[in-house]
Amino acid sequence: MNLKAIIFDFNGVIVDDEPLHLELFRRVLLEEGLFLSDEDYHEKYLGYDDRACFIEVLCDNSRTPDAANDAFIQELIDRKAEYYRQAIAERMLLFPGVVDLVRRSAAEFPLAIASGALRSEIEWVLQHGEIRDCFGVIVAAEDVSACKPDPEGYNKALELLQASLPAEFQAHECLVIEDSVAGVEAAKAAGMRCLAVTNSYSAEELKAADKIVNSLVEVDLKAVFAALE
Repeated sequence: MNLKAIIFDFNGVIVDDEPLHLELFRRVLLEEGLFLSDEDYHEKYLGYDDRACFIEVLCDNSRTPDAANDAFIQELIDRKAEYYRQAIAERMLLFPGVVDLVRRSAAEFPLAIASGALRSEIEWVLQHGEIRDCFGVIVAAEDVSACKPDPEGYNKALELLQASLPAEFQAHECLVIEDSVAGVEAAKAAGMRCLAVTNSYSAEELKAADKIVNSLVEVDLKAVFAALE
């Protein structure tokens, strides 16, 4: 079985912005009178998209009516997105080795992103890192109805890749790169092989992945996939 396509997560894999997202979730929630601890974010909410995170935090703090208010949730998302744009303009947070890995991989395989991040955030970072042209498919938060660990995002990325390429291939011929427990679960539920990088969780927490590495520096994804046979 040969590797046919590679699908990257975004936050925590390409861009080192999970601490920034926590900072901004905390900022918006504090404006609403709620506190989000490091521990709760790591254990309960990391890997959720913005909508799911805000809804879950509100419900966990007995703010269920607010969580059910779509207009209120969208305002929280928009506020956080504006803070993100302001912050990311001052910080370039691409992980070491990622630009090289993406460019090397794109020379051999079709690449996609399947992420719970907003499309505007993904596009801005990829353009700034000069790797936007490496990705033929992007599935962002706006493109799915369920966040990870639901496999919808990976299923949709596969469908779009299949539609754009002449040769047929299946989910088990795709390699996913993930950093979160929810992301690994989503990839495996989609029937894909998964390489996890310990940027956000420990190797023990990511043990459901097919392969675990501590960094993407000098990783050969083709060799990783071949070793999983």
